[in-house]
Amino acid sequence: MRLPRVYPILDTGSLSRHGISLETAAGAFLEGGAGILQIRHKGHWGRDLFDSARRVARLCAEAGADLIVNDRADFALLLGTGLHVGQDDLSPRDARKLVGPDAVIGFSSHNANQLGAAGGEPVNYVALGPVFGTGTKQNPDPMVGLEELRRCRSLVEQPLVAIGGITMENVVDVLEAGADSVAVIAGLLPAAPTAQSLRERMEQWQQLVRKV
Repeated sequence: MRLPRVYPILDTGSLSRHGISLETAAGAFLEGGAGILQIRHKGHWGRDLFDSARRVARLCAEAGADLIVNDRADFALLLGTGLHVGQDDLSPRDARKLVGPDAVIGFSSHNANQLGAAGGEPVNYVALGPVFGTGTKQNPDPMVGLEELRRCRSLVEQPLVAIGGITMENVVDVLEAGADSVAVIAGLLPAAPTAQSLRERMEQWQQLVRKV
């Protein structure tokens, strides 16, 4: 799998605090050139959220972009999307039985041991982080840092997604350290976001990563 350099995470908690709907953010990022999106929701998946996710799936299909659902293999299956699982979620092997052989599956890791083990799983990409400090996750794992990211790159053959505290100021360093893609939440959200400012921020990120 060849991942886009920028991997926007649609974190519903962050979007809600900024007063932005899931569909508005998704549409803006897609217009700004996003080739992949992930829906990250840590609460209850009610009917309204599922309907919003279905509309986002439609937007991604129209744009030719991949959509990934975080944690929930059941909703990924219902929506016909990819799936991202963490260390405490359904194992990648069991998830693969549910979503099928063709669905994209990503897997989170937080250190070299987990990353090495992930290399033997039936996944399309592996995430490593947090690279830097992050405020979008409760009880985050210890920071990995650029040197450890650089060292860990050789532990897996799958594409490597760096996540955690990645900003426009440090993204070039992260990519030069070996990451194939960078997952971003807060760095894509201006202080008072609108559909236009979200699209413009996505375009700015795209311009930055083209330099690497």
